[in-house]
Amino acid sequence: MDHRSRAWVRHRLRTLAALELLNIPLQYVVWFNVLNLPATTPNLTGFALFALLLLEGALYWWLKLRRTDVGFFRLIRWCNLVLLPTGLLYTAWSVAQHPGSGTIVGLVFALAGLLEHINYFHVQLMYDTPADLRWLFTRGFRRSHLSRDLTRTTRAATAPAQPAQYEAPLAPEPPAPDRTD
Repeated sequence: MDHRSRAWVRHRLRTLAALELLNIPLQYVVWFNVLNLPATTPNLTGFALFALLLLEGALYWWLKLRRTDVGFFRLIRWCNLVLLPTGLLYTAWSVAQHPGSGTIVGLVFALAGLLEHINYFHVQLMYDTPADLRWLFTRGFRRSHLSRDLTRTTRAATAPAQPAQYEAPLAPEPPAPDRTD
């Protein structure tokens, strides 16, 4: 399947959305059940931040697949800018107070959540297709898809209204008379 075809893009968007959602319970099971790390408040806080960003990612890919406006992600971005630093500070403080498996995993999850935020809202960090890797090695990092979509919707919302084709343009105003009082 050609990576530029509509079918390939639809398949890719569905896969991205599904994998983001699947990753949430998978990570929980691996870390807290298989590896039996403690489900302490700092660990669960970090995991919750990570899971929230994965959920946002899945929602974005699903909406992009449906060609739905993603402008409300501006609000989500601002909410993340409150939640992520708060969660990072809490988990870092917890590690400083009680280092060990009951806190460090939470800090790692919180940092992973921060990286997911950067990956979605700013700069693409995930390069997993040959075309993506070619881009990375020849041109460097690129803006994330969501960042480009938010810029596009902002420009569309703030663009001045264009006059209809049949309307004559307004005549320029005559210059103001010189006042020499």
